[in-house]
Amino acid sequence: MSKVVYEGWMVRYGRRKIGRSFIHMRYFVLETRLLAYYKRKPQDNQVPIKTLLIDGNCRVEDRGLKTHHGHMVYVLSVYNKKEKYHRITMAAFNIQEALIWKEKIESVIDQHQEAQIGNGNKYVSFEYKSGMDNGRNASSSDHESQFSAQEDEDDANPNLLRRTTIGNGPPESILDWTREFDSELSNQNANNQAFSRKHWRLLQCQNGLRIFEELVEVDYLPRSCSRAMKAVGVVEATCEEIFGLVVSMDGTRFEWDCSFQYGSLVEEVDGHTAILYHRLQLDWFPVFVWPRDLCYVRYWRRNDDGSYVVLFRSREHENCGPQPGYVRAHVESGGFNISPLKSRNGKPRTQVQHLMQIDLKGWGVGYMSSFQQHCLLQMLNSVAGLREWFAQTDERGATPRIPVMVNMASSSVSSKKTEKIDELAAPAASSLDQINHASRNSVMMDEYSDEDEEQMPEAEQEAYPTKSDNDVKRTALEEEPVEKIDLSCFSGNLRHDDRDNARDCWKISDGNNFRVRSKHFCYDKTKIPAGKHLMDLVAVDWFKDTKRMDHVARRQGCAAQVASEKGLFSLVFNLQVPGSTHYSMVFYFVTRELVPGSLLHRFVEGDDEFRNSRLKLIPSVPKGSWIVRQSVGSTPCLLGKAVDCNYIRGPKYLEVDVDIGSSTVANGVLGLVIGVITTLVVDMAFLVQANTTDELPERLIGAVRVSHIELSSAIVPKLESDPS
Repeated sequence: MSKVVYEGWMVRYGRRKIGRSFIHMRYFVLETRLLAYYKRKPQDNQVPIKTLLIDGNCRVEDRGLKTHHGHMVYVLSVYNKKEKYHRITMAAFNIQEALIWKEKIESVIDQHQEAQIGNGNKYVSFEYKSGMDNGRNASSSDHESQFSAQEDEDDANPNLLRRTTIGNGPPESILDWTREFDSELSNQNANNQAFSRKHWRLLQCQNGLRIFEELVEVDYLPRSCSRAMKAVGVVEATCEEIFGLVVSMDGTRFEWDCSFQYGSLVEEVDGHTAILYHRLQLDWFPVFVWPRDLCYVRYWRRNDDGSYVVLFRSREHENCGPQPGYVRAHVESGGFNISPLKSRNGKPRTQVQHLMQIDLKGWGVGYMSSFQQHCLLQMLNSVAGLREWFAQTDERGATPRIPVMVNMASSSVSSKKTEKIDELAAPAASSLDQINHASRNSVMMDEYSDEDEEQMPEAEQEAYPTKSDNDVKRTALEEEPVEKIDLSCFSGNLRHDDRDNARDCWKISDGNNFRVRSKHFCYDKTKIPAGKHLMDLVAVDWFKDTKRMDHVARRQGCAAQVASEKGLFSLVFNLQVPGSTHYSMVFYFVTRELVPGSLLHRFVEGDDEFRNSRLKLIPSVPKGSWIVRQSVGSTPCLLGKAVDCNYIRGPKYLEVDVDIGSSTVANGVLGLVIGVITTLVVDMAFLVQANTTDELPERLIGAVRVSHIELSSAIVPKLESDPS
């Protein structure tokens, strides 16, 4: 009788024959010896989309971390070594889930092998043990060839055991400081390393950490070769949770790493090796000392004992040259060693070692030794930050994220090479727009380009839900206007300025600053970056008067009237601020035409009840005091349910008058904001909430950023008498 070994939601990871990337949440079931996946949780007698029979010839291949738009997932590929093209590739949103699946599938493989051996057939429980043969570490480039060679030798190695280590050996350029070197190996590497890694002395105890300094055993240490230092501390969290935090470079890192300013992905070499760009936040006389940045290769692996190793070393990259205003520091060796300890009082405990050997470069290093040590201690103090972060938060298992790097090629790179890089990047950027988004942690993935990646059969393509021709046309119309609108004929009294440090002005905010419901939100509650706006923001007015200003779109010469004369449709948002002097900030969004049957078209033509239940605002305060940012927040708000909204439908426009003063809560927040409005930078995105799968994914109507607004710049409008 068959039994379920393990089941749950995972990501079906692959690509269509036509080359378009996609990602779907799929329900995977491992039942006795059959691995299958379904579109949804299977019911009785439901036929799976695809199956793979697990036997002694099957292998579970670790593909490591894969990134897209900075989000990371852990990829596993299950295949039969006799039929390598018959495989199922799956992705997990955290490494714990990937390890469980890997363990369950491998246990089934082992059970089948033992049964075959008992019946007289010869199967061997063996998996490629990377980086251990010939006395050197295997690089990612020779993994496949060695793997194939080892499989042919399986029968000749009956005593080899399966390894649970995830990851090949580190690149040859990276020193693995977590391993003890024997004397012979140390002698071999004497030319490359100026010291032994075995000897450390306790330098001080700080913030609950032990700080060690390397004992140098050479007669002369060059100035450029600084002493290595490491911090050792205990964190009450699992190794997987700490590892997920260490490899991320999103906003969460500001909460535990005081030396972090900015980080991004330069190149993804493979699932375990990546090249990163990192800016350091060092507070040592910033007026006189230039900030530092790094370009380095990062390698990670998981060991047999459940520990994680993350290694760093600087390297040059053509797309990450020296940056103006920064001194490029050099990491000789560094990283994290994350090892499990015995739990105490039912809580997991992990020892975290953080080592850095860095040359900060610049003139100050040679003349002020305290500069190097101060900055190094600041970086090592991140271990204490990790400990306190886990002690003070219940947020666990967040998806690791690294922003993808904008091309930062240095001026030394020839223009011809830069043009070539741009040409390669252009089609990739185009294909990214076609990716189907779905994950329970807002994950998006690149098209996987390995030649041996499975191709989806035609029958399987038909099993996936497809869009109708009308849906495809609608999406095309919404995403790509036939021709761009001439914006030069529109104007408002608030100035448009795209500079970052501009004041008393507005600019269009990037849609990717906001997260909206994904195509699969109904199933997994995931959100994705919003992307391109549906309408163009053409003008902003900043008005004041002694009374509330309603129906401002009737004003002659305003952007809505100009758009109407040109046959364009406008959506006008009038945010009304009450007080002894009433203020109104008016945003004019314009498009050529509404797509019939679209969610936006239904909103415009619908009744007030429908509009109130769907109109959504996403606020954000990128720059401002902490109390204002906390008060405003960034949670989406259904405007029609929070405050009073009045809708005026004109011949070629819809105006929404939002009375902020109608809500006691909103009025209280507004009173706080209006007093410090000149110090604030505020982002706002407007959209129609999507509730069904036919309406998803959500799209922004538009988004705006207003910077350091002056109350004195508001003007009194000349409004015609309202005919209504």
